[in-house]
Amino acid sequence: MSFLSSLNIVGSALTAHRQRVDLITQNLANISTTRTESGGPYVRQLAVLKEQPLSFENVLNSNLKGNKSKNLGGVIIDKVIASESPLIPVYDPTHPDANEDGYVMMPNVNRTEEQIDLMAASRAYEANLTALTVVKSMAMRAMEIGK
Repeated sequence: MSFLSSLNIVGSALTAHRQRVDLITQNLANISTTRTESGGPYVRQLAVLKEQPLSFENVLNSNLKGNKSKNLGGVIIDKVIASESPLIPVYDPTHPDANEDGYVMMPNVNRTEEQIDLMAASRAYEANLTALTVVKSMAMRAMEIGK
C-alpha cells in the first residue's frame, strides 16, 4: 500500500465522520421540531457507514481502466436512514400541532444519545487525524532517506 492510498483512506474516514457530526448536530437542532415540510414531526437521522475495501483486484482493475483518481479503500456514508424508534407523545392541548386527544408527537431525538454519538464521532475523527499525522511523518522521513 502506498502513502497516497493511506492518505485516501484516512481522508475518507475524516470526511465520513465530519458528515456524521453534521447529521448529529442536525438531530440536536431539531429536537423540538413538531412540523416538518412533510407535515409530521422531525425523525432522528442515522448515518450508515460502509467500508470501501482496498484489495489487489480493485487496485488492478482501477489501474487497467486508467481511473487512478478513484478513492480505493476507506469508509463512506452509505446511506442516511430514519430511526425506527417511536415518536414521543407529549400532552399539550394548547399546542397548534396537538391531535384531538391533546397530544403532540415530539421527535424521537434523545439528547443524551446524541451527545454520546457526538463524542464517539469526535473521537473517531481525532483518531483519524492522528493517523494522518503519522502517515505524513512517515512520508517526510522517507523523503529524507532519499537525500
